[in-house]
Amino acid sequence: MEQLILATSECDLTQQTVCAPADVKELFEYRIPIIEIAGFPITRTFVLIILAGLIAVALMYFGLRRKRAVPGRFQTAIEGLVGFVKDEVAIGIIGPDGVKYFPYLLSLFMFILIANMFEITPFVNFPITSRMALPASLAALTWMIFIAAGFKRQGFRYVADIIWPPGVPTALKPLVGVIEFVSTFLVRPFSLAVRLFANMVAGHVMLTLLLTTAFVSIVTIGEIGITKGLFGFAWWLLGLAIFLFEIVVILLQAYIFTLLSAVYIETSINPAH
Repeated sequence: MEQLILATSECDLTQQTVCAPADVKELFEYRIPIIEIAGFPITRTFVLIILAGLIAVALMYFGLRRKRAVPGRFQTAIEGLVGFVKDEVAIGIIGPDGVKYFPYLLSLFMFILIANMFEITPFVNFPITSRMALPASLAALTWMIFIAAGFKRQGFRYVADIIWPPGVPTALKPLVGVIEFVSTFLVRPFSLAVRLFANMVAGHVMLTLLLTTAFVSIVTIGEIGITKGLFGFAWWLLGLAIFLFEIVVILLQAYIFTLLSAVYIETSINPAH
């Protein structure tokens, strides 16, 4: 709800079309600590990150601890998610070796999914993946894993084959080698982080501005007039459509991040592919 306060505190629909804070960055920055423990500030973002991890652990624990012959809806849903990540992502992309990376990929998928879901969670309305530090940290972790997997499987030949790729005409090897090196060691983690970050930022901004504008338009209809007040209903309908679309984006971005992580691991351990 803090975003709604920021966006509406200085909103004057007689002078502007959409309610927005003076600086849109205010919708993402929570620097004021809730409490401090031993000098370490505990912010709202930090609490939500811990909460996302705890929720992921709780869902796995309570969903899988007792496997019934006739599973309930909750167990079926959790088993479906686990089976999907294992069969379609871990083993489906990486192959038999994917079983070793399945726990990481499942943890990654569940954490990002829950972190994204905070965007549409009442009284939270803030996807923590819209703070670049979190997607960047997850992308860096994936980067370290697929680099380590490459060295473990191929040794220093892993880097040698990237710099001097086999099967490429000798005249093109220097150019292709530079492109492959930059792509593998720099572009992959950067694009992985930015893709998730940008999508969640865009959705968060659109939902906040549309729904707050709709709210202010409707409650101040007596001041701004019936014509502008009716625009509030239009903003609300558009915000509702974006809200439903964001549910798809939330699921899709968690899947894409996990899928690409599996693809990068697969290319490190199976370079011929």
